[in-house]
Amino acid sequence: MKTDYNVSQKVIHWLMAILISLDLFVAQKFGNVMEEADRLESRIDHGSLNIIVAVLFLIRMYLRFRHGAPALPTTMPGWQILAARFAHAMFYILIGGVILSGLATAMNAAYPIALFGVLDITIGQTNEDTFSFIRQFHEFATEALIALIIVHLIAAIYHWLISRDRITQRMFKFWQTEKD
Repeated sequence: MKTDYNVSQKVIHWLMAILISLDLFVAQKFGNVMEEADRLESRIDHGSLNIIVAVLFLIRMYLRFRHGAPALPTTMPGWQILAARFAHAMFYILIGGVILSGLATAMNAAYPIALFGVLDITIGQTNEDTFSFIRQFHEFATEALIALIIVHLIAAIYHWLISRDRITQRMFKFWQTEKD
């Protein structure tokens, strides 16, 4: 029975956590008053970060299917096991949804979005209704992802400080894999 994630899975987890947090910080600026040039630059930064997150997400999915996930402790209540499985599935669905809806939103943007300052991904013909329709899904998925991240952090703290079942600790040791 597998008792730990592989080092590569842990590294991808933490890279994604850092980049998604940074990207959420960049994206929150959109709601503030800002010059149009600054808004466009922020969208380029946001889109470019998301391409990196998308690549990491694909690698993460590959590693998850290849290596699986460690077993949860047998002492863990059944409802927590179900909640953990549901939360991880929702992470994958929401991250994938944010990436796809963000890409679709960017492609339908009124102004060019040149990823990494080079590759313009807009389709050139913007339909404001299409843009608004897709954007509402992007915003919903983003807000749901933020809520799930908060729940994930609370669960990690619970397992670390209250339950003390080593679930959280095994992800902190990202430079090594515990032997089965």
